[in-house]
Amino acid sequence: MDTSESPWEDDSPWGDNPKSIQDSEWSKISSDFQNAGYREGITAGKESHLQQGFDEGFAQTGAPLGREIGLLRGAASAILSLLTSKNPLPGLTSDSNRDALVQEARYINSELSEIRFSDVVPPDLEAIAHAREHLEAANEDDRSMDIELGEEVESKRKMESLEDAMAKMGAGSITAEVKKGRPKPDDVVRLRGRLTQLSEKLGVPLGLL
Repeated sequence: MDTSESPWEDDSPWGDNPKSIQDSEWSKISSDFQNAGYREGITAGKESHLQQGFDEGFAQTGAPLGREIGLLRGAASAILSLLTSKNPLPGLTSDSNRDALVQEARYINSELSEIRFSDVVPPDLEAIAHAREHLEAANEDDRSMDIELGEEVESKRKMESLEDAMAKMGAGSITAEVKKGRPKPDDVVRLRGRLTQLSEKLGVPLGLL
């Protein structure tokens, strides 16, 4: 029997050059693992960068803004409660005066309830630039993740719109004023000023609420 012509040779999974095909298969497997590791590295890097950015942003911007809006809402709610309680405040000289103050308090409460963190926080230009760079360099898996995040943000916006509608329904009769888009940082300053004036009329400093 001629051993140079093996009957199994045509069926060999390695073909005519088993060493070459083995090397090719190994290179492919190795490349797949490297690509997977690269993608995981990008994802981990993004998560680390986003977490660091969130921590820094919350400490420098988020916490102070959230605290201020929370204090304003609490003060406005307390003033409205005082005005609508059965025991009138000393500063109320007549029912008409009281009605005007209640209307102002309701307006301030309604406006403050519509403010969202995304309305007043300043844009992080550096984070936006990094996000654009990642989008340009991302593969299809990353883009799919971005699409999912976009759908999540859109869902949150719809929920906020529903909250806005409910707030308007429960605000009672308020002064009719033309609204132009979402609230802005200037609106927070404006509402703080009106709330301060209202508290001064009642002789109740904001710092004591």
